[in-house]
Amino acid sequence: MAYYITYGEFQAHMKSFYERTGRRMQFPEMCEYLYRKNLLHENVVFPEITDNSPILSDEEFDRLVDSLPLNVSPYISSRISPTVLESDMIPNTRDVYVIRHPRYTRPHLHRHNYFEVNYVVSGRGKFIFEKEERIMGEGEICIIAPSSRHDFLIEDDSTVFTICIRQSTFDTVFFSLMSRKDLLSYFFRTILQGKEHSNYLLFFTKNNPSLKRCVHMMMIESSRNDMYSNSCCISSVNLFFTAVLRNYSETIQFYNYQMGTDFSLVLQYIQHNYQTLTLSSLAELFHYSEPHLCTLIKQNTGYTFTELIKRLRLADATDYLINTSLKISEIAEQIGYNSADHFSRVFRSTYKMSPQEYRKQNQNPEAAFVPFAIMEREDTEPLS
Repeated sequence: MAYYITYGEFQAHMKSFYERTGRRMQFPEMCEYLYRKNLLHENVVFPEITDNSPILSDEEFDRLVDSLPLNVSPYISSRISPTVLESDMIPNTRDVYVIRHPRYTRPHLHRHNYFEVNYVVSGRGKFIFEKEERIMGEGEICIIAPSSRHDFLIEDDSTVFTICIRQSTFDTVFFSLMSRKDLLSYFFRTILQGKEHSNYLLFFTKNNPSLKRCVHMMMIESSRNDMYSNSCCISSVNLFFTAVLRNYSETIQFYNYQMGTDFSLVLQYIQHNYQTLTLSSLAELFHYSEPHLCTLIKQNTGYTFTELIKRLRLADATDYLINTSLKISEIAEQIGYNSADHFSRVFRSTYKMSPQEYRKQNQNPEAAFVPFAIMEREDTEPLS
């Protein structure tokens, strides 16, 4: 049997218990406590929210969340396991599920088999990951890979939203976001989908309003139970990731047990300087030996240094060919080749055609499209 309580009621009980006893509870422990006290409801009332509802401030939305129903399962909650499964957090009919992170919780390091995204809207939280701790502030976003041992504790007046995404959903629905030919996509795939080691990605977003709107939509749709709500959540989280990658990829940090978080700076440097970069200059700049640096790059992108530079150059080259009218010699110079001939030879070896042929076959039709230009033709036939 399903039981419900509003977010506001649940949080009030967490706070009251802490103020009376000085002790904090984990979410499932409080669910069990509320069940024993007969404080859960058997019916749910969803507040009236329409697509025409106004955009709310952080404080207004927090009050709205207080009125949203929270589905709890007290029968399994007395067992606090170090492993949290998708079935423990994500309803069977959902691919994406969002909750407001509870306040007044006690520490509990754990792992899970789904992706978790924590977005600090206001206040601060302590992010504990493997052997490191860091304080996350307003506007910071952390994507935690499955099987990573971690915990997230928020200050008692903070607001954090937690997005839970099934691993199968992440691998399929969001694959297109990770299949772009740029450095971020390479290590996004390698780092987050690696099965051997724990990892996370951290972004500093400065509390972008568009990201908040995506999270607000996901939060509301996660509380709804109709045939459209899951699709709305998937679409919103797709927009959320797209906005993060488009606007904040230069802020990214990640964890690796072999190197800590500093290696993300190496990858960012490669992304922004690949046109003229050499392995020796990169190794000297970041104080690595060249063999060790090659190993780290291979581990975290799936490519050798030479392969990576080539891929980055050609990825930009195809973009220039499709979306600009730059000459081949100008494109070669932009991406770091000494001559158009050298660029053309490398391009042909990869794409089995010349840059000119590639441009002709893939030219973006929208780039040359002029609205209503057809109306200027004297021989245009009238519409029937």
